[in-house]
Amino acid sequence: MHRYFTDRRHEVLRRQVRDFAEREVRPRIAGMEANRTVCPDLSRLIARQGWIGATVHRRYGGMGAGHVAKTLIIEELSRVSAAMGAMVQASQLGAAKIIHFGSEEQKRAWLPAIASGDCLPTIAVTEPHSGGHVLGMTSTAVRDGDDYVLSGRKIYVGNSHIGDLHGVVVRTGEGSKGLSAFLVESGTAGFRVGPQQPAMGLHGFSFGELFFDDCRVPAANLLGREGDGLSVAYSSSVLYGRPNLTAVSLGIHQAVLDETTAFCTERRRYGEPLAELPTIKLKLGRIQSRLLLARLAAYHAVHLLDQGLPCDAELMNAKLVNVESALESARDAMDVHAACGLFTDRPVERFLRDAHHIFAPAGTSDVQLLRLGELALGQGKGEWSDRLAELLRTSPEAPEAPEAEGLPGDRGALAGVL
Repeated sequence: MHRYFTDRRHEVLRRQVRDFAEREVRPRIAGMEANRTVCPDLSRLIARQGWIGATVHRRYGGMGAGHVAKTLIIEELSRVSAAMGAMVQASQLGAAKIIHFGSEEQKRAWLPAIASGDCLPTIAVTEPHSGGHVLGMTSTAVRDGDDYVLSGRKIYVGNSHIGDLHGVVVRTGEGSKGLSAFLVESGTAGFRVGPQQPAMGLHGFSFGELFFDDCRVPAANLLGREGDGLSVAYSSSVLYGRPNLTAVSLGIHQAVLDETTAFCTERRRYGEPLAELPTIKLKLGRIQSRLLLARLAAYHAVHLLDQGLPCDAELMNAKLVNVESALESARDAMDVHAACGLFTDRPVERFLRDAHHIFAPAGTSDVQLLRLGELALGQGKGEWSDRLAELLRTSPEAPEAPEAEGLPGDRGALAGVL
C-alpha cells in the first residue's frame, strides 16, 4: 500500500536500511536492553550512513530526499529497534531548525557535518514546570555585547547525552514574541548534561536534562531573529516531530505484527499451530487492519508535506492514529503471547514499553484531538505546513522537491543506487 507514495528508489533505500538494521542493530539490542543506557557507538555508526541528512539539501552534503524518504528510514530502523529509530528522528528534528531558520553561514557551518554524521543535533524546548506549554517556559537569554548569556534548564531532550549541537529555545522577552532560539555547542562553558535516568523503554536512546548556568554563546548563534523562538519550536514539532514519531510508531507496529504472527505459527496447541484458532486469527486481523490504516495515514501526510501542500491536520491525525493503534496492537500481542509475553526472551514486552514512549512527545493524543477539533470548528491559527511551503517557495536556498522518477542525492544509503 505504501508504494502508492513511493517509487523504485524509495524501495531500494528501504531495503538498504532494513538490511543494515538487521545486520548492525539487531545484534546489539540485548546489550542495550541489559545496560539501559545510551549507545553512542551504534548511534554514530547509524549517523555515518547519511540518513540524518534525509531532508538536508544536496548543496550542504545531504540526501535532499524529502519527508517520505525520512519516514521510511525511521520506520525501518524502528522495526528492529525503536530506540535507534528515536535517535535518528530526534537528530533529524534537531536539523530542522537549521534547515528552515538558519542563516547561510549557519547552514554551511553545520549542515554538512550533520549530513555526514559528524554532528548529532538536538532541539531543547520542554521545561519541568511548563511541560508542553511552550509559552510557559522561564529559561532566559540576555544580550551582553556580542554574546547572549543563557540560564535555565531543559528536560526530555532527545539525544541529550550524545548531542553535539543543541538548538535551545529560551525567553528573551515577554509573551509569544519573547522567545528566541540559539545554537549551543556541547563543550560550551556553563553548559552541562544531567545524569541519564533509567527509563521504561527505548533503551539505548537518551532523553535527559540540559542545564545552562550563565552559558555564554555568540550572538551569531541566534537562529533567525529575536522573537522567532516560538516559530522554531512549533514548526519543528508540527512538521518534523509529529511525522517522525509517527514513523517510530509505525516501525514498532510492524514489529508487533511480525513477531506475533511468527509466534502463532510456531506455537502449537492440541497438535495444531496457535494461528489456526479463530480467536487468534481475529486478533491478528485487528492488528493487520490497524497497521494498514496507520501506514496509509503516515505516508499520505508526509507525501503532502513533500508536495508543499497544507497538511497540518493530516500530520496531527497520523501521529494520533499511529500511536494509539500501535499501543492497542501491542496490548493485543501481549494477550496472544499470554505468559510467554512477560519474559524478555521474546521482544513483545519491549514493543509495548517502547510504544508508550511515543505517546507524549510532540503532543499527546488529547492534544492532537484538541487541535483537530479546533480545525473542524474553523478555529485554527494558520497551518505551519502552508507557511513552510510559502517560505520555501520564496527562498533562494529552497531545497528541491523529490524528483518524480526517484530520490535525488548521492549520500549514504543511496550511494549504490544512483
